[in-house]
Amino acid sequence: MAAEAGGARVNDVARLSIDTIRTLSMDAVQKANSGHPGTAMALAPAMYTLWQNELRYDPANPIWPARDRFVLSIGHASMLLYSTIFLTGVKNVVNGKVVNEPSLTVEDLKQFRQIDSKTPGHPEYHHTAGVETTTGPLGAGCGNSVGLAMAEKWLAAHYNRPGFDLFDYHTYVFCGDGDMMEGVSSEAASTAGHLGLGNLTWFYDSNRISIEGSTDLAFTEDVGKRFEGYKWHVQVVKDVNDLEAVTAAIHEAHRVKDRPSLIILHTVIGYGAPKKAGTASAHGEPLGAEEIKGAKASYGWPSDVPDFYVPEGVQAHFQDGLGKRGARDSAEWYRKFDAYSKEYPKEAAELKAIFENRLPEGWDKDIPTFDADPKGLASRASSGKVINAVAKNLPWMLGGSADLSPSTKTNLTFEGAGIFQPPQWNGSYGGRNIAFGVREHAMGAISNGLALSGLRAYCSGFLIFSDYMKAPIRLSALMKLPVTYIFTHDSIGVGEDGPTHQPIEQLAQLRATPGIVTIRPGDANEVSEAWRFLVPTLHEPVALILSRQDLPTLDRSKYAPVSGLAKGAYVLASCEGKPDVILMASGSEVGLVVAAYEQLVSKGVKARVVSFPSFELFERQDQAYRDSVLPPDVKGRVAVEQASPFGWDRYAGFGGAMIGMNDFGASAPLKDLLVKFGFTVEHVVSEALKQAERK
Repeated sequence: MAAEAGGARVNDVARLSIDTIRTLSMDAVQKANSGHPGTAMALAPAMYTLWQNELRYDPANPIWPARDRFVLSIGHASMLLYSTIFLTGVKNVVNGKVVNEPSLTVEDLKQFRQIDSKTPGHPEYHHTAGVETTTGPLGAGCGNSVGLAMAEKWLAAHYNRPGFDLFDYHTYVFCGDGDMMEGVSSEAASTAGHLGLGNLTWFYDSNRISIEGSTDLAFTEDVGKRFEGYKWHVQVVKDVNDLEAVTAAIHEAHRVKDRPSLIILHTVIGYGAPKKAGTASAHGEPLGAEEIKGAKASYGWPSDVPDFYVPEGVQAHFQDGLGKRGARDSAEWYRKFDAYSKEYPKEAAELKAIFENRLPEGWDKDIPTFDADPKGLASRASSGKVINAVAKNLPWMLGGSADLSPSTKTNLTFEGAGIFQPPQWNGSYGGRNIAFGVREHAMGAISNGLALSGLRAYCSGFLIFSDYMKAPIRLSALMKLPVTYIFTHDSIGVGEDGPTHQPIEQLAQLRATPGIVTIRPGDANEVSEAWRFLVPTLHEPVALILSRQDLPTLDRSKYAPVSGLAKGAYVLASCEGKPDVILMASGSEVGLVVAAYEQLVSKGVKARVVSFPSFELFERQDQAYRDSVLPPDVKGRVAVEQASPFGWDRYAGFGGAMIGMNDFGASAPLKDLLVKFGFTVEHVVSEALKQAERK
């Protein structure tokens, strides 16, 4: 097995292990006839060095709370991670419990990118044990990693005690040229630099190749200088195959406590492939049988072994390194936690609840009930009161806004809430208010990272700017993370700011996203009830849609109880017997249709009002309940919402009226906008009278 430079040697188990990562990755992509082999081949030395020698991680307990986190932001190189998970013997996790079976086997690697396999094309959280977050859209993992690092800082600030440094873990990220081009990585890096997250290290795979060819086509900046401007510590490793240099860079990153670190790794994509190394064709397509044969020969691989060959001693080598170190470190941590629990029982109980994704008793005891009031409150204002009532009794709830907390009313104002900032910026890492800055995309990605750490994260902005957050919202839903997205200024009620700030299609977009519950409450008490619902929702995100303008607080002695919100839609007011017309609305338009209903009743029209805060929750109810709210034989229906009517047709029915927005709004005082676009009592009554004649 004589080898060329960089190849495996019989007495070089480190190099043998590195090349096993490479060959497994090549073979899996080739068998699938789909995937990205080149980056796995290039980064295998850094992956080996980090996992085998540095990572504080126990393969036998991949959910150990104090483990280091590894994020593969270059998710297309998933075989790099899958090969490593297999070789290091990471155990499987089922329903939140570690089981005595491997997360991945060779057979799983052979099923790469196949239906129902444990090795999908990009790493997916909860799907494959050892995967810390779902990555695929470039930059997403970079953003998540900042949230993971912030969570460690927050946990340490709240729960570490003298002699009990329970939380001192590090977050590592592998990222590439594509990540560096995506804006979210810049937003996230800027945030991390400002916060001085010395527990965060990114490895930048600078192979200068993208799908279209050399990155010189579009990307010629000095990335290192950019990150120095972000206040990062920057190092360069000229050859990733120099394991001593990679190790030295990691150790230097550990010594820098007040800044995140960027290690720029110069690599050759498709390393070892005789013709395709260093070319775009090694990036996103199988190498081909001949090229794989040549690459394996360059590593000194025997020519007579089958595909997916694992040399004797490689897995044992990982167990002797990472396995033994991880078992020792995790056992020591659990011993320390047991002693901590005796000395600090209250804090230990909170930590156990965080680890087990449970809520503390009494979290909802101070949620307010609002008195009936014709003037009422903007739902952003009532939500501001509720969020403070909840957060003071849910100690690990934290969040903020994209520079809009005075407008979104999301600032936590109770004593001790504080702001998450390093001491030099007059805060502490224990603060519960996060200043995300004008960085909506990163805000969503960071919130996902906080949620991945067991913290109850919320973030906020204007509904129109949810456009900048589509990717992290989608990933929250895909990962089933209980992130709360608070979106205010939810309609043409924004008024003079005009169509650039008046959301039209955003509600439809959120409702079209699988796995997220969108709630648009109609008054202050529906806001309280929305929070009662969303906080115990532990396995899906919720988008809470709130108004800028005041909404009348309904008299619940006259109208139906607010508990109906949890069913998505409920009969708020109704005539006796079968109605001739049903008025439906969400949010700020509920008060409008109630006023129209009262006029219709005075005219002797048999009418019903349905408050419709959540399509998703309504669709979860059984058919009998849905029919009781919207009787199928009642054809007369009017749906009212200051947004695109898209989606309302399923409830308005064929021939039903929909009063919505088919334009982008206008800049004017709200009262003028309501008249211009037909959101008046007179218009609703007129449409309802027409509908009441339908039989």
